[in-house]
Amino acid sequence: MLLKETLKEIVKSQQKDLETLQLGIPRDAAPQINLNIPFATILSGIRRCGKSTLLRQIMKKTDGKYYFNFEDPRATGFETSDFQKIEEIFRENYGESDCYFFDEIQNVQKWELFVRSQLDKGKHFLITGSNASLLSKELGTKLTGRHLKQELFPFSYPEFLNFTSQSRGAQSFEEYLLKGGFPEYLKYGRIEILQELLNDIIMRDIVVRHKLRSSKAIKELAIFLVSNVGAEFSFNNLAKTFGLGSTNTAVAFVSYLEDSYLLFTVPKFSYSLRKQAVNPKKIYVVDNGLADVNSVSFSANKGRMLENAVYLQLRRSGKEVFYFKEKGECDFIVKEKNKITQAIQVCYDLNEDCKSREIDGLMETLETFDLSEGLILTSNQGDALKIDGKTITITPAWRWMTPSNTTP
Repeated sequence: MLLKETLKEIVKSQQKDLETLQLGIPRDAAPQINLNIPFATILSGIRRCGKSTLLRQIMKKTDGKYYFNFEDPRATGFETSDFQKIEEIFRENYGESDCYFFDEIQNVQKWELFVRSQLDKGKHFLITGSNASLLSKELGTKLTGRHLKQELFPFSYPEFLNFTSQSRGAQSFEEYLLKGGFPEYLKYGRIEILQELLNDIIMRDIVVRHKLRSSKAIKELAIFLVSNVGAEFSFNNLAKTFGLGSTNTAVAFVSYLEDSYLLFTVPKFSYSLRKQAVNPKKIYVVDNGLADVNSVSFSANKGRMLENAVYLQLRRSGKEVFYFKEKGECDFIVKEKNKITQAIQVCYDLNEDCKSREIDGLMETLETFDLSEGLILTSNQGDALKIDGKTITITPAWRWMTPSNTTP
């Protein structure tokens, strides 16, 4: 619990800080955020990916004044009862408003009680948070049917081009594959930024939050997974490799890493949910730059770099993604409305040595799901093939990520 006078000083200080912070580039996710409906919009994503900047951009457009950042060290000890105090401070200092902007709200227990009470009065909220599980638990109780979720990632390739003032093409895409899209890393180029970000996520979002006795095991696990993007893994093998004691511990640790948005797991497709649950999964990381500076092997495998970037683009678009593996393998299949609609193979350099493997795996997938067209994404190759009545389009990933009519 905080004194009202203390909260008043924090609110005014944060408002003053807002005036000096840069608004940054427009984000792809911005048009999807609509505060004119009686829902709470939950903007979630990994730390330092630009959630607070996007929140400020929306505030600027709406002339929003009701703002509070719960990660402010001075706000340590904020309790549910303190919401009433900042509500009074907002009205007393900034007049009436229907919109609230709350940053990193997951730090406050039972925050959803205040939000629900205000939604019932016709108020609107834009809320950011960095922990998927914590947010989902609260959203699934008091805010069921009263919220919309929006994920934010580090810069997409088009956003990277905007931020760095470059044009689309093989050269800029190669830089994007290596550096990724964290704004501060692109601006300052210091690898320590992404190394400390990983440490921060491990300690603040996982070790402290889940009351782990040591950070050693989960950090070693995180580094291992980050270094093996696109590779299959099983929880049983992870438990044995890192001496975690049980498969359940491995499952829990990976879920913590996913909840923090550091990693994503992709299941092998099966019509049987039971088989899908026990089959090996593949791992992808939220950003290529983060993987590069925290791994000894990531940038040495350009194929994995490209595969990771393609997965992230699919994830940004809200696609439900699997990998397919029978006789051959297909990197990604996309499921929409209970139907497989797309098959995508990723190959950095499609040459005679790998052509048969990549095409055979894709053709098997097209036959299995009765698809007429397949896609092979490369670093900078384009072509089109007709095989057994199927069309295979080969195109540079940078072109696939940037429609020519929307990107310089």
